[in-house]
Amino acid sequence: MRCMSTTTPQLDELRTLIAAHARPDGGTTISGLLLSRVETVEPDHSLTEPLLVVMAQGGKRLLLGDEVYEYRAGQCLIVTADLPVTGHFLGATPDRPALGLGLVLRPGAIAPLLLEGTAPRGARGAAVPSAIATGEADPDLLDAVIRLVRLLDHPADAPVLAPLIEREILWRLLSGPHGGMIRQIGLPDSNLTHVNRAIQWIRDNYAEPLRIEDLARLAGMSTSAFHRHFRAITATSPLQFQKRIRLQEARSLLLARPDDVAAAGHLVGYDSQSQFTREYRRLFGAPPGRDAARLYAAADPLEGRRLP
Repeated sequence: MRCMSTTTPQLDELRTLIAAHARPDGGTTISGLLLSRVETVEPDHSLTEPLLVVMAQGGKRLLLGDEVYEYRAGQCLIVTADLPVTGHFLGATPDRPALGLGLVLRPGAIAPLLLEGTAPRGARGAAVPSAIATGEADPDLLDAVIRLVRLLDHPADAPVLAPLIEREILWRLLSGPHGGMIRQIGLPDSNLTHVNRAIQWIRDNYAEPLRIEDLARLAGMSTSAFHRHFRAITATSPLQFQKRIRLQEARSLLLARPDDVAAAGHLVGYDSQSQFTREYRRLFGAPPGRDAARLYAAADPLEGRRLP
């Protein structure tokens, strides 16, 4: 894709639309469309879902395992699995916030496109891709994205036209350099789909003991193949993945009750309070109680949802 300037008319319009319609919860009246306005550079730890993210203003640096991804205005981020990530926005301020758009990548919307004649160029490939990639958002993709956001000003048209524009966006992604990643989401027998079953089990049962053999069986793979594919997709081992989920869930619990550190650790699966405190401090940079109190004091209910 061609490199985009950060001052093109397309990006200017996208910035204006996002600034006008971004809500604190990040949602919109169009299913699967998210808009984000963020004014701080405070690091955030979040659990992603499969998404296309287009940055309209500012930038973000994202950490998954030992891998670092960075994307700025005019570029996009593609995520194909539920992943625990750490990131921070670059240079975001109240006067010049980071503005971004997210579109949920749904298997049910992608699968029918794979049956439309010949698979788009770039969509094939047997290798297991990472679940995260960045790249340039070309003018055709930006045009479709802008037309989707414009529908927020025309709610009567949205139910009919939004699915058609979403289909166009997905087709352009399938036809682009990251088409192989998008294709994996829509294939019911892809390695990504099989590993996602294990990821969903960990998300739903993060406080339970984890047995690799059971996860491999759930994914329909041998233990060695499961380990290899899981790490290729998530850049972490299953045990590291579970630990991140546990700690991020504990942080969410502590935001509501910052004084109940012992209960939070126990609820997310830690039998040892000292181990919980040690691992929490290693990830978030402060002991649980102090970190939760700081976050509670700094919380801004008006700031929009942060996209990955």
